[in-house]
Amino acid sequence: MDIRDRMDPQVRARLDQYLAVVGPQGLSGIEDIPERRRRQAELTAGHRPAGHPGAAGEAGDVEVRDHGIRGGTDTGPPVRVRVYRPRGAPPVAPCVLYLHGGGLVAGSVDGDDARAAGLARATDCVVVSVDYRLAPENPYPAAVDDCFAALVWVAESHRRLRVDPRRLALYGPSAGGCLAAATALLARDRGGPGIACLMLVSPMLDDRPTPSHRTNTGFGAWSREANVQAWQAFLGADFGTDRVSPYAAPARAGDLTGLPPAYVDIGDLDLFRDEAVDFALRLMRAGVPVELHVHPGGIHGGENLAPEAGSSVRLRGHRHSALRRTLGVGT
Repeated sequence: MDIRDRMDPQVRARLDQYLAVVGPQGLSGIEDIPERRRRQAELTAGHRPAGHPGAAGEAGDVEVRDHGIRGGTDTGPPVRVRVYRPRGAPPVAPCVLYLHGGGLVAGSVDGDDARAAGLARATDCVVVSVDYRLAPENPYPAAVDDCFAALVWVAESHRRLRVDPRRLALYGPSAGGCLAAATALLARDRGGPGIACLMLVSPMLDDRPTPSHRTNTGFGAWSREANVQAWQAFLGADFGTDRVSPYAAPARAGDLTGLPPAYVDIGDLDLFRDEAVDFALRLMRAGVPVELHVHPGGIHGGENLAPEAGSSVRLRGHRHSALRRTLGVGT
C-alpha cells in the first residue's frame, strides 16, 4: 500500500492543500536554509489568529511578556524567552519550558507563538518559550547551551515568575525534542535543576539512519534529505563520526538512568518513528516511567497541518492530561 493511502484522511487532505501552495516537496524540499526560514515565517504569519499579541501584551486569557536572559556563554548574545501566563493559573503555577521545532536550523518563538499560548491555556501552566540559536550559523552546542541556560533562569527566577521550581516540565516538538532530551541529560549530569516531566513530541533524536528514515519520506513532510542536511548543519565536522556527543544527539546516550518521567508520542508514518520508540523503550529499561503513544496514520508535522483533525485533538488531549497529572495541576 502506498504510504499516502495509510495517512489519516483529514491530515492527508491538508497535506495536499499545503503542497499545492509550497511545492511538491514541501518546505523541506527548499535546500537553501535562509529561504526555507523565510517561507516558513511567511506561512506562519498568515495563520496567526486574530488578536495575536506579538512580542508582548495581552491575548485575552493569556498574559505574554518577553525577557532577555544570559545565554549559554558569557560572551554570547542574550537569549529571548517569551513567558505565557494564563489567567487560570494558580498564584504559584507549574511551569513548562517550551523548545520549538524547525530541524535545528529554522523556527522561532514567534512561529510557535499560538501553540505555546494554547499549551498555557489548556494546562493552566506558565509556559516559557526559548528563542535558541540556530545552525548552521550557530552549530552545536549553541542551541543546547541556550536551552539549558533558560532552564537555569526559570529555576533561579521562580519567585519573579511565580512558578513552582519543583513542578517544571520540558516540552519539545521535533527538533525541540532533541533539545529537551539533551537539556534533561545536562541537568542530570550537572546536578539540576530538577525536572518533573520530559515531554517529547515527534522528537528528532538520532543523527544516524534508521529504517523509518528510509520508508517514511518522499511525500512532502520532513524528508530524509532535509534531515541529513539539518544534522550536518548542527554537528559540523563531527557529522557521521563517533565524536557526536549525546548532548547533541540524545539517542547516542549510553545511560538514560536518572532522567525524569517521560511522555513520548509519534506517528507510525513519521520519519522519526524508530528513534522515538527506541528512546522510549530504553528509558523504560533504565527504570524511567514512560507514557508512549504511537498513532496510526500520523506523519511528521501532521498536527500542525490539520490541528482540527480528530487525531490531532486526541493527541493534544493526551499530552495536556499527562502534563496536568504529572505537574499536579488542579489537585
